[in-house]
Amino acid sequence: MGTSKTRAEYGQTSSTLWGPYSLQLAPSTSPLEISMHTLPKPLLREFHHVFPEENLKLPAVDEACEFLAIPTNQHAVEDLVAIGDKIEQEKDRCLNVFMEFANDFCRKLQQAGYWADFIDPCSGLPMLTLNCNKVYSEVDGMECCLGYRSYSAGFCKILEHPLWGSAVYPATMFVYAPRAVVQHLLETY
Repeated sequence: MGTSKTRAEYGQTSSTLWGPYSLQLAPSTSPLEISMHTLPKPLLREFHHVFPEENLKLPAVDEACEFLAIPTNQHAVEDLVAIGDKIEQEKDRCLNVFMEFANDFCRKLQQAGYWADFIDPCSGLPMLTLNCNKVYSEVDGMECCLGYRSYSAGFCKILEHPLWGSAVYPATMFVYAPRAVVQHLLETY
């Protein structure tokens, strides 16, 4: 994949280790905003709720390994709070971009002997770890990791990106690996 990378001037929190950067994965897709974070206490609690320890197949103990969150955001062409066929097509487009990237990224980390998984943005459930049935809130994760704001619209919590408003498609990956390995892999995109 041909990529270019620029660093954002927002989204820095105490848990930020790398980024946020904007990755252009392919000429025909919108950039993917991506960053790497330690898991602050609220997110660590949520992580263990979604990924019970008995379901995790972690590699042999390596002192450098730690749980990390890798939140991604895509600037959607449409405001995703709206409804209609165009909105659903845009959500599908963003989903496909994320799924292709997350599958590739997690596969590479797993081949290197580390644990990695990503959340299905449609269901909120892990994609690779079996027997997990607790839903992860992408909006809460973005608030915790990046300090982004949200607002309520009926029963839904809507993420508000500092530049894109609600024209944003959030999705997250989680890994158990050394920071340096994860950062190096991210920088290859």
